[in-house]
Formats: sequence, C-alpha cells, structure tokens
Amino acid sequence: MNIDFPFHFDNRGRTAITNDDDHIRDMIEQFLFTNAGERVNRPDFGSGLLQLIFAPNSPELAATVQFTVQAGLQRWLGDVIEVQGLEVTSEESTLRVDLKYLVRRTQEIRVTNFVRSAS
Repeated sequence: MNIDFPFHFDNRGRTAITNDDDHIRDMIEQFLFTNAGERVNRPDFGSGLLQLIFAPNSPELAATVQFTVQAGLQRWLGDVIEVQGLEVTSEESTLRVDLKYLVRRTQEIRVTNFVRSAS
C-alpha cells in the first residue's frame, strides 16, 4: 500500500492510500512540479517546469526542457519507469506534459498527461 498524493484523509479518517499505478503517477507529478531547492534533503530534486509558464516559448527552450525532464525522470525514477515518449508544451499561462512510460515491474505501458496553469 502507498500513501496517496497529495496527502489527505479517506472517508474513515485514516491516511488515504492508493494503488501502485496511481503511486507511480503521483511520483512523476511530484518530480515534474517541484522546483530545485524545494526539498530540504534533496535540493537537486525537481524539474523546474513551473518556471516555464512565464518563459518565452521557443523550439530551443522546448528541446532543452524535454531533454532535462527526461534525464531527471531517468535519474529519480529510472528504477520504476522507462520513459518511452515525452512532450512538454507551454501555451499562454498553461503548461502541459504528455508522457508515455513503461512500468518496469509489470512491463505495462502507460500514457498520462499533466496540466498546470498560472492561475
């Protein structure tokens, strides 16, 4: 059993738990939307993607971001997932991440997306 993210209580007043697939997705989300320096014991954890919401768009920036995010996912979650495809897009004040990955334990492929906006 895994603790659900974000932390909350279930309808019985206990710590909410989640299954393995949701837990992996939660770990990916935590990495993507954490800025470096936010974690006291892991100051280099995080992708810094939220800073892109206000950055000017360019093909070079998009390529750089995709490379660094994929490298970060490999570093922090490489024992759990294998990234098969990654696309990061930023339009106006909305950031979207489309991710295809292989769950190493089950060899199942998952496709998911994450969306954040500045508001």
